[in-house]
Amino acid sequence: MRAWIAAILLGLAGPAWAEGERAGDFDYYVMSLSWSPNWCALEGRAKGSPQCDRGRGYGWVLHGLWPQYERGWPSFCRTAERDPSRSDTAQMADIMGTSGLAWYQWKKHGRCAGLSSAAYFAAAREAYGSVTRPEVFRKLKDPITLPASVVEEAWLKDNPDLGADMLTVTCKAGRIQEVRICLTKDLEPRDCGRDVVRDCTMRDAGFEPIR
Repeated sequence: MRAWIAAILLGLAGPAWAEGERAGDFDYYVMSLSWSPNWCALEGRAKGSPQCDRGRGYGWVLHGLWPQYERGWPSFCRTAERDPSRSDTAQMADIMGTSGLAWYQWKKHGRCAGLSSAAYFAAAREAYGSVTRPEVFRKLKDPITLPASVVEEAWLKDNPDLGADMLTVTCKAGRIQEVRICLTKDLEPRDCGRDVVRDCTMRDAGFEPIR
């Protein structure tokens, strides 16, 4: 009886994750794309991140390419692959904003892919280039509020190969945070797991323009 109750409680719990798992043991990828102006407004400028310097022009930046289980995700996996050099991570700053983010994403998520750091970053760049980032958001001149569903609709319109269950929009502190797109290990679009498809339902989410 106790085991049965424990199993029910486990099923009702939030998303599960692990640390120190074996590299390469995962089901699919989640590609996370962050709206840089919102991140800068919430925390980036306070941290003095060069990503937020005026004129950098960052819009949707690659937050990460995350190995995922059908439920939950691995992190900080054990791997025999060597860590990237500073030059390697610096080369990712054009799509990730900073080399520091590239290093952290490798350390927490990239090691779980079962790839070398070079192959992982190449996969991340390929995934980033495989989607069309809606230009409409780059045309904003002033901060606005909008329903999170409008962001999703714009992505679906410009990426007809994506279905509604293949991406999700997240919010943080009253603002649009990220668009997350689910991909197979071959970087083809696929439906997200149930713990990933949790769309933000805000009708007045903040959206900062590119500076």
